[in-house]
Amino acid sequence: MKKIIIKIFLIISLFPLLASAQDSVSVADSNEVDTTFVMQKSAWGAVLRSAIIPGWGQVYNESYWKVPVVWGFSGWFIYNYIWNNKNYKNYQQLYLKTQIPNDKNIREFYKDQRDLFAMYFVFTYLANLVDAYVDAHLFDFSVTEDFYRHKPMLNFKVNF
Repeated sequence: MKKIIIKIFLIISLFPLLASAQDSVSVADSNEVDTTFVMQKSAWGAVLRSAIIPGWGQVYNESYWKVPVVWGFSGWFIYNYIWNNKNYKNYQQLYLKTQIPNDKNIREFYKDQRDLFAMYFVFTYLANLVDAYVDAHLFDFSVTEDFYRHKPMLNFKVNF
């Protein structure tokens, strides 16, 4: 399980370096034909930061409130993984001494729970990376209300 997690981490960490991401989009304007929009935040930079330290990409994207959420879920899943692993090892030793089938069933329960919390942690880690990527892409967009018509509108920032 550790080897799989390490391989996934390495692939995710090295992918931004290998992929050639384009962070600029051409925007046609009625006055100027050849204007270029440059994003303020790099999406792959945010992913790389979050891959190194979960939550760092959210800080980079100025979504500070998401950092305690990422750390809270990650900490909870790691705590439960360690607790279930400890109980699994205790019941494994108890089963090896007594050979009682009930101890084996409890041991398998804790093993399954331990593995589930490991998967929950990996999913949280991947969701952290996806959130950093999407949040960096959407950093330059804002949705505000038009106070004259009382309807929401979408704003797009273009720096010249």
